[in-house]
Amino acid sequence: MPARAVLTSYRRLFAAPGAVAFTLTGLLGRLALSMNGVALVVLLSERRGSYGLAGAVSAAGLVAGAVGMPLIGRLVDRYGQARVTVPAALYNAVPLTGLLLCVRLGAPDWMLLLCSAAGSAAPNLGGMARSRWAHLYRDDPAARHLANSFEQALDELCFMAGPVLAMLLCTTLAPEAGLITAGTLGATGALLFAAQRRTEPPLPPAPAQGREPAGPRHGSPLRVPGLRVLVLTFLATGTVFGATEITTVAYADALGHKASAGLLLALFAAGSCVAGLLFGLLTPRRAPGTRFLLGATAMASVLLLPLAAGLGGAGLGLLGTALFAAGTATAPTMVTGMTLVQELLPQRQFNEGMAMAVSGIVVGISAGAALAGTVAERAAPGTGYLLPAAAAGLALLIALAGRRHLTARGAAAAAPPEKVPGGVPGGVPGGASSGAPENAAQIVSPTL
Repeated sequence: MPARAVLTSYRRLFAAPGAVAFTLTGLLGRLALSMNGVALVVLLSERRGSYGLAGAVSAAGLVAGAVGMPLIGRLVDRYGQARVTVPAALYNAVPLTGLLLCVRLGAPDWMLLLCSAAGSAAPNLGGMARSRWAHLYRDDPAARHLANSFEQALDELCFMAGPVLAMLLCTTLAPEAGLITAGTLGATGALLFAAQRRTEPPLPPAPAQGREPAGPRHGSPLRVPGLRVLVLTFLATGTVFGATEITTVAYADALGHKASAGLLLALFAAGSCVAGLLFGLLTPRRAPGTRFLLGATAMASVLLLPLAAGLGGAGLGLLGTALFAAGTATAPTMVTGMTLVQELLPQRQFNEGMAMAVSGIVVGISAGAALAGTVAERAAPGTGYLLPAAAAGLALLIALAGRRHLTARGAAAAAPPEKVPGGVPGGVPGGASSGAPENAAQIVSPTL
C-alpha cells in the first residue's frame, strides 16, 4: 500500500482537537519507559560491576510496577487522569533520585532494591491515551480500531528507539545519563499529558438508584471472565517478548556479533510496528473475539520461524528475516486484545483493566527473560527459541479455552451501535456519549 494512502488514513484520527497534543506528550513518557531497563542495567554493571545485581534491581521494579500499575489505573478511573497523573509523576522522581544517589554513594544493595520497588507508581500513559481515543471516537468503531492499531505501532516504535537511545547516552556521556534522561522525559511527558484537559475523558456518572449492574460497584475488573482470559494470554505473550530478547542476545554473542543483537531485536519490533499500522487500515469484518483467536494462531505459527533458524544454526541475516516475520503477528493480537478490554469493561474501569493487561505483559517479560537466561547458559545457541514458540502456543491454548467469554461480547460489539439522542453521527468529538462501554457491564454480567 502506498505510503501516502497510509498517511491519509491515519490523518483522520487527528481531526479531533487536541489529539496531536496528547499523542506527542504521551509518547515522551512511553519512550522513557522503554529506556529504563537498558539504562539501569548499564548503570549498575558499570558502577557496581554486577549483572546479577542489575537484573535483581530491574526485576524488583518490574514486579512492583506490575502490582502498582492497576492500583494507579483504579485511581485514574475514580478521580480522573490529571488528578492522579500529576502527583504520581512527581512522586516517581523521588525514588529515582534516591536510586541514583545510592549508586553514587555506594549504598548497600538492599537500598537499591528498595528504591527500584518504590518507583512503582508510574502512570500507564499508553492505556490513558487509548482511553482518550475510545472517548473521542466512542460512536465510530472503525476509528477506534485505527487508533488502537496506531497506539500499538507507537509502543513498538518506542521499544525500537528507547534502548538504542539509552545505550548511546550511557556509553557516550556517563552511565547515569540514560536513567537521568529517562526520568526527565517520563516526568515531563506525564505532566504535559495531564495538562491536555480538553481530551481527558469525563468521569462516568454514578448509576441511578436501582440500575446498578450486577456485582459490586467497585469490584475488580478481573471479575469479568473475559478479562481473566486476556490477562493470562498477555502474560504468555509477554513471555514471548522476554524470551526472544535474551535468546537473541545470546545467539548473536555465540556467533561473535553481540553488538548486532540490538539490530535483530529492532527488526522484530519493526515487523510488529509495520503490521500494526497496516492492520489498522483493514476494515474489521469479524467479531473481536474471533480476530483475537486468529491473531494468536498466527503468532504461534510464525514464531516457529526463529526457532527453525536458531536450531538450524542460521546466520544473522536469515535470523533477522525470521524475527521480522515473527513480529508481524504480535501487533494484530495486541491491538485486538486491547480492543476487547475496552469492549468487555464498563467505562469506569477502562484504565484499571488496561493496566492489568499491561501488568500481565510485564510479568511475562520478566519470566521469559529469566527462563531464557537459564537456557542460554545450559543449552546450545538457538535452543532458547523454543521458549517463545512454546509461550505463543500457550497463549493460543488459553485463548481457545476462554473463547466463549470473548466471542459472546465480541458478537455484541460487532452489531451496529444504537443511535443516541443528541449524539453526533460518525463519532465526531463533542457529541453525547453513547453509553456503550457502561452497557458492557450488563452484557457480560450473565457470565460473572
